[in-house]
Amino acid sequence: MTFVAKQWVFLPVVGVVILFLQPFALGNPQVPCYFIFGDSQDDNGNNNYLNTTAKANYPPYGIDLPEGPTGRFTNGRNQADFIAELLGFEGYMPPFANIKGQDITKGVNYASAASGILDQTGRQLGDIVSLNQQLQNHRRVTSQLVRLIGNEAATKEYLAKCLYTFAIGSNDYIDSYLLPEYYPTSRLRTPRQFARMLIIEYSQQLRKLYRLGARKIAIFGLGFLGCVPGLLSIDGTCVDSLNSEVQLFNEELKPLVDELNTELSGAHFIYVNVTAITLSTMPAVSAGQCNPGQIPCSSRNQYYFWDDFHPSEICTSALPLRWSSPGCRNPRVSDLHLVVLPANTRLWVLRRDSIILLKLGLDDLDGIGNFHLKNNGPAALGFDEDLHACPEWT
Repeated sequence: MTFVAKQWVFLPVVGVVILFLQPFALGNPQVPCYFIFGDSQDDNGNNNYLNTTAKANYPPYGIDLPEGPTGRFTNGRNQADFIAELLGFEGYMPPFANIKGQDITKGVNYASAASGILDQTGRQLGDIVSLNQQLQNHRRVTSQLVRLIGNEAATKEYLAKCLYTFAIGSNDYIDSYLLPEYYPTSRLRTPRQFARMLIIEYSQQLRKLYRLGARKIAIFGLGFLGCVPGLLSIDGTCVDSLNSEVQLFNEELKPLVDELNTELSGAHFIYVNVTAITLSTMPAVSAGQCNPGQIPCSSRNQYYFWDDFHPSEICTSALPLRWSSPGCRNPRVSDLHLVVLPANTRLWVLRRDSIILLKLGLDDLDGIGNFHLKNNGPAALGFDEDLHACPEWT
């Protein structure tokens, strides 16, 4: 069974943030370290040993990974993995749960499935690591880094050069606000009041990270939860009311990012507007591809979703995996710029060495809302139809 979204299909990682701070080369990362905060979209094993049903350390999860199931909620690599690759890291950031003996100077993944901005979120599933707890774990890591680097001032200078990503908030709706049988929030607050409550808490959490030395922080907005297979209406269509509620959160998040950049000295917060990148109408599965203990479909690279809530590796990859093409030169960037790599679509065949770049300054971030693959495709961006040409950067 398939469904067709009215105008778009929910792609939680259709926008990938990369900061081109220096010429790209594998093994020569563009930032010294990368820290990940989030939920199952980025979890790579932090929930494996917790007393919770929110874990993915069993087949067929990880079927396309050499090591098999790792705790990632997909068939292969997740969003954090691809960002690490595109930044130039040779390996992936270790989950906080397994950092003993690991090189934490390159970063840590704190993401925990079912977690949210609120401490209560996801608790009906068992133990999870909320965003507040993830920040506490990061404080412990920064303390270890002080001992490794030698002094606090040098450590803060080091951490200021790192990249931090936040992709969280979906579960505050899925595993909290939309579960009145477990949480009374939806009876006590309107959708807008709930969105504002999340933003107030989120603001405090982001400021806490800033005090720990973070300066380059990318914050992903929420996608259209009403079009996730597990939340579709009975007739297989998107739930517009849920999408509207999520948009209230995104509308509150944008001015928060502006506020943080204004008030916090040296801060570079950027907002990744996931829902603003639209795709032409296309089919997507309405039932998950991952059933515990069963053999998944062999054509999983043709589907956006791996299970009822999580994208497949092919969707997450957003093609490509590397910045390389003879004769192409890297963009010269004097400040932070957002690089958006649209996920694989049926409009054009995207090869693994092809790349679409939108050069956006921090002040032009909302410009992404005008990008539509159908109307603003390769030709409009200065690419050949097959996406082999290199853009000219000045």
